[in-house]
Amino acid sequence: MTAQIFDERTCVLGEGPLWHPERKQLFWFDILGKTLLSQHDGKSVSWVFDECVSAAGWIDTETLLIASETGLSQFDLQSGERSLIVPLEVDQPLTRSNDGRADPWGGFWIGTMGFKAEREMGAIYRLYKGELRELIGDITISNSIAFSPDRHFAYYTDTPTRQIMKIPLNSEDGWPAGKAEVFVDLKQSKRNPDGSVVDSEGCLWNAQWGAGQVVRYAPDGTLIETHDVPAVQATCPAFGGPDLETIFVTSAAQGRNGAQDGQTFQFAAGVKGQREHRIIL
Repeated sequence: MTAQIFDERTCVLGEGPLWHPERKQLFWFDILGKTLLSQHDGKSVSWVFDECVSAAGWIDTETLLIASETGLSQFDLQSGERSLIVPLEVDQPLTRSNDGRADPWGGFWIGTMGFKAEREMGAIYRLYKGELRELIGDITISNSIAFSPDRHFAYYTDTPTRQIMKIPLNSEDGWPAGKAEVFVDLKQSKRNPDGSVVDSEGCLWNAQWGAGQVVRYAPDGTLIETHDVPAVQATCPAFGGPDLETIFVTSAAQGRNGAQDGQTFQFAAGVKGQREHRIIL
């Protein structure tokens, strides 16, 4: 199945799609455009920032948590006011935030990377009960942060490794509880794993940069199905829509000149996604 256009606006680096379950509204980012985008009542809306912004979670109906190159902040959708929760790598001007997602315990995982994808300059962190803790270091391009519906595992990737990893989680508080292992190895196919989301059946949907596809993997890592996206640089999927059975996919126009590069797409998943978890500060 080929995805259809959801929003025609071109993002230099579209990322971080989030379906707000209370507002029934999709939000996403143009990281390099320093913009948060959405649609409301059929109209295009956006908020421009003074730094790169990349990922979000929902705190309540009117408030998002937004990850930027310098911190995690609360953002009021009505007033446009932003207040810092915790700084993020402010002592490292060469890095920015990238992929992120709320976990089932109300925490928020966020990855960083170099502005020029400098080798092993980034990391993956978790914000939980006011504490920001580094979980995984020496990351070049952080991506694919997602969680299994049984709360047993988190997923992530360092895109240049071409491996999606799976790490066990403590059932009580969601902190990693063991060593990560390879979930999907894409080295032989030379695919580049980007953002991911996990459906209600525990299958992982991964956008593959440079391939123009979103690929679904079973809980054991077996490839199930592939969906084409009309933009080569697909970046991240998210479940949304009234029944959580639509997948939205962001893309990037960076370095491309195709008519649909950088647009945001949608297609029917044929399976229900997970409701995005609420962030508890």
